[in-house]
Amino acid sequence: MLNVAVLMGRLVADPELRQTPNGVSVTSFTLAVDRSYVKSGAERQTDFVDIVAWRNTAEFVCKYFRKGQLAAVQGAIQTRSYTDKEGNKRKAFEIVADNVHFAEPKRDAAIGGTHPADRPESRTAAPGERPAPAYSSGKADEFEEIPSDDDLPF
Repeated sequence: MLNVAVLMGRLVADPELRQTPNGVSVTSFTLAVDRSYVKSGAERQTDFVDIVAWRNTAEFVCKYFRKGQLAAVQGAIQTRSYTDKEGNKRKAFEIVADNVHFAEPKRDAAIGGTHPADRPESRTAAPGERPAPAYSSGKADEFEEIPSDDDLPF
């Protein structure tokens, strides 16, 4: 059987870390996911999808993600049945997240501006020039330039 869900959307609220009675970290949050198809003359529809993350994934999400951030979630669809306050039987669908990834550049005022085009790393290469990838320790001024294949000794 195959049960894989991959979504990208914006968090509708800050995630909150909780603990089960056994001390297991868990968080639940909602992603606002735009539908890819728009009928002519209509507005784009948005689905609000409930996500649950456990253990290290929950701790990661609560530490690094905030309301409005674009996130990519990979996980599996899970259903739960329950009875509401009025005695009606209900079924809930949610995504149990295996991985949550950043889906937009980090907003860093130290770099100068919040728009990706304002950042030095978003500079486009001149025609015929391949931009060299850069890796960082996380500080804005510490980028290491990786040599292109032409510079390698073998």
